Amino acid sequence: MSVQHLNSQSCQTLADWLCYIEQSHPIDKIELGLERVQQVASRGTLASLPGKVVLIAGTNGKGTTARTLEQLLLAQGHSVGVYSSPHLLHFNERLRVNNQDVADEDWLEAFALVELLRQDIPLTYFEFTTLVAFAILRQKQPEYCLIEVGLGGRLDATNIIEPDISVITTIDLDHQDWLGTDRESIAREKAGVFRAAKVAVSGELTPPANIAAVAKEKGARLLQLGQQFHYQVSAAKWHWQGVAQQYRDLTLPSVPVQNVATSLTVLEQLDKLPALALLQSCLQQLKLPGRMQWLQQRPDIIVDVAHNPQSAAYLASQLQRLTPGYSKILALVGMLKDKDITHSLSPLTAYIDEWHLVSLPGTRGADSGLLVEALQNTEAKSAQTALQYTTIQEAYPAIVQALKADELLVIFGSFVTVSAVLALQQEGQ
Repeated sequence: MSVQHLNSQSCQTLADWLCYIEQSHPIDKIELGLERVQQVASRGTLASLPGKVVLIAGTNGKGTTARTLEQLLLAQGHSVGVYSSPHLLHFNERLRVNNQDVADEDWLEAFALVELLRQDIPLTYFEFTTLVAFAILRQKQPEYCLIEVGLGGRLDATNIIEPDISVITTIDLDHQDWLGTDRESIAREKAGVFRAAKVAVSGELTPPANIAAVAKEKGARLLQLGQQFHYQVSAAKWHWQGVAQQYRDLTLPSVPVQNVATSLTVLEQLDKLPALALLQSCLQQLKLPGRMQWLQQRPDIIVDVAHNPQSAAYLASQLQRLTPGYSKILALVGMLKDKDITHSLSPLTAYIDEWHLVSLPGTRGADSGLLVEALQNTEAKSAQTALQYTTIQEAYPAIVQALKADELLVIFGSFVTVSAVLALQQEGQ
């Protein structure tokens, strides 16, 4: 079957536009730098976002931090726009305004505008879609814009905006080919979102020295977890101490408390901390698709996009809590080959009784054999009994069919893995 080659004039649907920009620049081709995207943005003042702007960088926790901020601002009656990536099922998920994914017609209008503005300037897939999202936010005019960095910070396309508050959630080894091979180098890249005379919030538990160094160089006002703000977790409650305010005996959320504490510090700086009763209500309902998401019960299935050592360690802590309730825990894992596979699997070997390893498609997808080798490095016995599959479509139905009522299946390793399972789940409903 021949591949349809589109031009901008022939784009009639959102799928057409996505195909068009991917043909000119594949989605997995990364070129960091701000010159191209700044030049196009300046032609339409696209970098000037409405309202208060929060720019969120970090290895893990960007999505839960943005979701926490979004829900607490919406609960107080404010209009909120959230730009994030990647999506799980539908591209529209990348931009929410007032808790609703932006509709196709708004995307179409904005794609046409950016195409007109860019003329002969080449843009990567992420640069193009980021500018399109900014154009929509300028049209929708929310009171608050919450923008997730795509990769790194300093040279990421989102960094053309001028945030009122910049955030670093966590620092871990990921995307080393672009960001550096140690936490200090990665921290410097992510701290590139800091701004002179503006607040910078770091929620990292063990911050590399470069976070404070860059803040000092830029003249940003840095608030760090463990220094200017704190949290403590007890058996059933937790407490937050901000710069000047505090909450005690808070409900434990289903997302990492560390990210909620960071979000509360951002809200304190925006003078938008909610009343205690409203906060408690929001914490009880706080969740994010693809993060410790329960797909079904009896038998139980959880999906989580954990794909690096730090996020895998958090997933392991959750499985430790759940383990006593099951006779067996099974894992379905698919990963990208540019990830630290060995150190992403090792925190989980103590809790996984049966491993199912699947190959992911595309140039970045890791073969299941590579996962076996990584597992061999950390748990030889598990590697010997691990089952291998060619595709998610082959693996998932077979595992679910054999799953017993008192067993738990946890699916993790990549957004690609989780999105494929969610798609299969949706098809079956």
